[in-house]
Amino acid sequence: MTQPPPPNQPPQQGGFGPPTPPPPQGAPGQQPPGPPQQPQPGYGYPQPMQPPPPAPPAGYGYPAAPPNPYGQPPAAPYGAPQQNPYAMPAQPGYGYPGQPPTMPMQQQGSGGGRNNTTLYIVIAAVVVIALIVVGGIWVAGSGDGGTKQDTASSGGGGNGGGQDKGSGGSTGGKEKVPADPAAKVLFQIPTPSVGDTVSTSGSWLTDKVYAKTGVDEIDGYDPVKGTRLWTVKLPGPVCAASRHMTADHKTAITYQPTNKKYDGCSDIAAIDLDAGKKLWTKTVNVGDYPVNYQNVTVSQRTVALGDSNGGAAFDIDSGKPLWQPKPGEDCYDAGYGGGAKLVAVRSCGDSDNTQLSIQTIDPQSGKVVSEYKMDPGIEYASVVSTDPLVVAADVGDSAGDGSGISDYFSIDNKTGKLLARISAPGKTYGGRCDGITRIEDCHEVVVGGGKLFVPTEEHDGSGTSYSTTNEVVAFDLATGKPTGQRAEAGDGYLLSPLRMDGGNLIAYKKPPYDKGGQIVSIDGSTFKETKLLENPSAESVRRAEGSMLPDYAEILFANGRLYMSDVFVDKADPGDDKSYLVLAFGTDG
Repeated sequence: MTQPPPPNQPPQQGGFGPPTPPPPQGAPGQQPPGPPQQPQPGYGYPQPMQPPPPAPPAGYGYPAAPPNPYGQPPAAPYGAPQQNPYAMPAQPGYGYPGQPPTMPMQQQGSGGGRNNTTLYIVIAAVVVIALIVVGGIWVAGSGDGGTKQDTASSGGGGNGGGQDKGSGGSTGGKEKVPADPAAKVLFQIPTPSVGDTVSTSGSWLTDKVYAKTGVDEIDGYDPVKGTRLWTVKLPGPVCAASRHMTADHKTAITYQPTNKKYDGCSDIAAIDLDAGKKLWTKTVNVGDYPVNYQNVTVSQRTVALGDSNGGAAFDIDSGKPLWQPKPGEDCYDAGYGGGAKLVAVRSCGDSDNTQLSIQTIDPQSGKVVSEYKMDPGIEYASVVSTDPLVVAADVGDSAGDGSGISDYFSIDNKTGKLLARISAPGKTYGGRCDGITRIEDCHEVVVGGGKLFVPTEEHDGSGTSYSTTNEVVAFDLATGKPTGQRAEAGDGYLLSPLRMDGGNLIAYKKPPYDKGGQIVSIDGSTFKETKLLENPSAESVRRAEGSMLPDYAEILFANGRLYMSDVFVDKADPGDDKSYLVLAFGTDG
């Protein structure tokens, strides 16, 4: 799994497309002159690596950077010989790199009710100060690539975490194959001017609107023309956004009550995406202090929020509380996975004796339907999919690359029985999950049709001496064994699974330096690849698209249209290329 780009420094970008022609820039050469000196890892467009500026401090609303932050050497420079992507590394002892400070807790039991832990106000304050000192920015995707994010297909940022109720094979899917996959720029939304780094996490796509978090607001746009349809103003930045929405297009966010950097993410709101209005706002207090929620999801008609201070849930229509933290409880729901079902990652014990339980719960009552207890010592887990239920964890720190994934666990929702444990070593497979700060934040891994789809790590291609490529492979969720199916990206391209479309896999192909990116559909039975969209190859478009790397940016695709967006905006420096918050592409059908 390749190292992420600098979390607080997006790659250089160029203006493009109508209505504004690109300004003259010092663009990279059209032909690769030889091995680049300081390339960005994992991307086919050679660019000089810029030293990152000092990371801004992390406060509430400014989550900490993911493990293995930018600045460490990449696994291998662009064009350099790669290790065999199927080599199986040894698995060292557990210990997640870059762990945040952990609040001490009492020795705890499993706990029967929905959740809380004993509150330590003074220690919590110390943890907050420590996080501020550490600094950094966390970024992730939200939303789903389809128009019904809470139904059969549901995924993270369109970047993975997809889930599908199918039992196997191709069901045809809803995406139509265009007569000509060549796409044009539908619209682009320039990056807002800011004085400091601001979170813009959250994007959603319905049949009526493309909605995107901006600076202290959420905006709805016409999905074809890009004209602004509505704006929901907020007093501060969005901290976390559900990747799911209801069948009638309602979703949930948490945000800061002011735009002061260190005011907590204490406000919870439901948003009607079709109407463009905020339905209600709530806060949850434990003692005299509001809980700052960084985990929010939607399942059926329930908004669920998890935190070490206790989980809470509300009816998405009325805002009626369904459950609240219970002072004195020994266990807590660290976060939830939503969509078709509601799954809690419940933590008991202290940092030296952690016991995680994966619980499928009733969205209305919070009653436990089934439970799987993970092995002791696994401190963090991520929900990849709730139906079928698949979670990911870095067991024994064996991933070795900060990706948060060494193993996947396929679990029966009804009984809580472990169906299969799938080993996915970091030197062999791609994908990323952030189980430390966000429970439902997995990219480039998708579940559907009884299978788990994961990319391999990039490796040397068979073309030029500097080309790289990868594949997507599948595992059977019932047995954990590889199915033997493989989709090849092709020289210079890198495949990133986005979501399911019935029994087919929708994937994004990061292009080589002289091409535009593609959206392809991979047949779930035959693994035959069909091109659904190909972006323009004009240099200015390529430069802008190259800033939207799928392991961090939000990528949504439906109805022949592709939406790529950033999850934070930063202060622009003089001389920077023109940058964009949103890029939208589409075919003529």
